Amino acid sequence: MNVRRGQPVTRGAALPAARPPTGADRLAEAWTAAIVGTSYVAMGLDETRAYLGGLADRLLRVLAAADFDASVPRLVGESLVAAHFTQPRSLEQTLAALEAHLPGAGARVPGDRLGRTLAAVAAGYATALRERTLSEQEGIIAAAMAARQQAEQARWTSEARFAALFADAAAGISISTVDGEILEVNRAMCEMFGYSHEEFRGRSATEFVHPEQVPQMRTRLRQLAAGERDHYRLEAPYYRRDGSVIWTDVVVSLIRDQAGTPRYTVSMVEDITERYLLQTRLRYQALHDPLTELPNRTLFFERLGEVLDDPRPGVRVGLCYLDVDGFKAINDTLGHDIGDQLLRAVAGRLAQRVADAGHLVARMGGDEFVVLVAESSGTDQLGRIAEASLAAVREPVRLGGHAISVSASVGVVERPVAGTSTAELMKAADTTLYWAKADGRDRWALFDAARHALDVERYALSAALPGALSRREFFVEYQPLVRLADGVLTGVEALVRWRHPQRGVLGPDAFVALAEETGLVVPLGAWVLAEACAQAARWRELFPQRDVLLNVNLAPRQLSDPGLVGTVRQVLAGTGLPPASLQFELTENAVMGGGGGPPRTLHELAGIGVRVAIDDFGTGYSNLAYLRNLPVRGLKLAGSFVAQTGTDPIDKEIVTAVVGLAHALGLTVTAEEVETAEQVAALRALGCDLAQGYHYAPPLPAGAIDELLSNGISPPPATPC
Repeated sequence: MNVRRGQPVTRGAALPAARPPTGADRLAEAWTAAIVGTSYVAMGLDETRAYLGGLADRLLRVLAAADFDASVPRLVGESLVAAHFTQPRSLEQTLAALEAHLPGAGARVPGDRLGRTLAAVAAGYATALRERTLSEQEGIIAAAMAARQQAEQARWTSEARFAALFADAAAGISISTVDGEILEVNRAMCEMFGYSHEEFRGRSATEFVHPEQVPQMRTRLRQLAAGERDHYRLEAPYYRRDGSVIWTDVVVSLIRDQAGTPRYTVSMVEDITERYLLQTRLRYQALHDPLTELPNRTLFFERLGEVLDDPRPGVRVGLCYLDVDGFKAINDTLGHDIGDQLLRAVAGRLAQRVADAGHLVARMGGDEFVVLVAESSGTDQLGRIAEASLAAVREPVRLGGHAISVSASVGVVERPVAGTSTAELMKAADTTLYWAKADGRDRWALFDAARHALDVERYALSAALPGALSRREFFVEYQPLVRLADGVLTGVEALVRWRHPQRGVLGPDAFVALAEETGLVVPLGAWVLAEACAQAARWRELFPQRDVLLNVNLAPRQLSDPGLVGTVRQVLAGTGLPPASLQFELTENAVMGGGGGPPRTLHELAGIGVRVAIDDFGTGYSNLAYLRNLPVRGLKLAGSFVAQTGTDPIDKEIVTAVVGLAHALGLTVTAEEVETAEQVAALRALGCDLAQGYHYAPPLPAGAIDELLSNGISPPPATPC
């Protein structure tokens, strides 16, 4: 029976208590309302609702599943055909209802899963409908063959039956010669194409097909005429009488005579225009970004896979991976609406200046875009594309009353297709984009295998740092600090080392910056402090007459750690080292880098009696006036000044000025990287207080410092290593 809107629902006298409607119930209600009256089915309204409720439950389950199973929505499409919802409007209304109500039916729909689900439903529906049509076609052909094989005396009866089936079939049917000349068409074919029977007869089927399909059709007709195949099937566009294009599902079958010679062809034609356009729209939605309308990452990876599968030798592929600089700040300050408008503007410019040149431009997500150059001619071409992309982004855009100027960073990768994988290419592009940002933004960087190898090595060291600390692979060496006036050892600088199981002993330059980036410098620094303070306390016990000052380096992140002062108090109390015997060395940038945290922490350290010195003075702010307001007790001159003190008059004047100002402020001056006796003499003459360097001793184990404290330091100078 035909289900109509508003059909009354029979209600029983006693109904069980109503249960709360589920997401499947609500979806089934909307679905039923959408497709009633679109097809003739043998179900009442309640039966239809129950039937669709079961299908709705399946769809909700597959949407919520961890892994998407496209066979379930395909089965839903097939089930609609099985229930005789076979009119095109039934499918159209079904997909519209599912698209509108599935996200709100209690299902969490990740990514593009909704579009893929709708496409699978349409595909299952189309497949089932084709199989149904093919079954009908086979019946017609079988009837035709049976009619030809009937006895002569019953031929008129068979022909009448065939004529009725031929004339009244819902699908378009044509009978042609094996050369393609049309002999007869039915009413459905005439209505589908807008021609009369007479206008069809005598014409070739190739006159109606789209020009791009003509060679393929002629080839298949020749195969039928030669008896090489008995049928073929395809989806093809045809022209109607009014010039419009319809998409069809065509099955062409060969009819042979009693001797097996090819005589005729029977074509069954179904108008699938609405379904084709719907599938095209769904595919477009699944493969394009809804905000910018650029191809999305799914389509990008699909095209990239095709490029990397190119078997031709020598073909190369290029990528320009672009990220808008500072986009988060725009979202946070001007709002996400302005951010979305900016992304649309950037996408439009990239499409105009890059995509129009024949390259695929896709939005990867967020503020990231990628340009795929399928057949790269080299890095010069990619450099021009990167520059064009940067120029497009730089142009100011006015949005919501704001004139917004932004920049971008681009990572460029170019390599041969052969032997390149998608994962490898994208990893290189992402790495190179990071380089462009790290190098200052508003620029592009080209992938460098040597630089990448260094990054990989740094990452490996960074990843190994936490385990190395727990395995106690770090140890401390000590470099003497010598009083220039008399050559007496007055202190040591604690220097951490890493006994790496594969790379041997590594100095702080190899890993301290990594520890700073990862935050491990805080626990590592606490360990070094405890280790060095314990050793300094031991020296005080062994050499009570020697007041050895322990210098320990303090990284910027340690200085920002709110628990630093508490850690220092705990270590000093645990080791028994007097606070005045501990001096922290900090760089100028760490002390003067901004904010109130570092100065406040320095005053707290000074409050418990710990000394503070500025390391590498002359490489940062070099602001002695600022140091006047800090509890600083000493300066260490950068080695670049010390190296030429004895020979370069300018360096000599600089050192003279720094020493004089430092002494005026009550600060001691230490010269580091002292390597020659000439430097020692020059520094002593200029009034420097202390010296440190290979002229006296390299960094040494604690036991070697014991010997120096016992016997004193006696150069000749050591050879730097």
